[in-house]
Amino acid sequence: MLSFIWSLIVGGVLGAIAGAILGRDVPGGVIGNIIVGFIGSWVGTKLLGSFGPVIGGFPIISALIGAVICIAIYSFIVKRMA
Repeated sequence: MLSFIWSLIVGGVLGAIAGAILGRDVPGGVIGNIIVGFIGSWVGTKLLGSFGPVIGGFPIISALIGAVICIAIYSFIVKRMA
């Protein structure tokens, strides 16, 4: 149970950092940051492998890069729809 909570915290922080890097707000607040952190971790791990230190089950470097990619894609799609 504690590892799940730790994963939620790390995922949320990764999502928030990725949003700050791009200067974009992640919709959904904290829940949105957690979702972007989880999806970004999956995308980054698929693209780069497990790169960097692992905290809370997330390889930090590849997860952060993946989260940035996810937010960039989301921003692009929202801009095109508006």
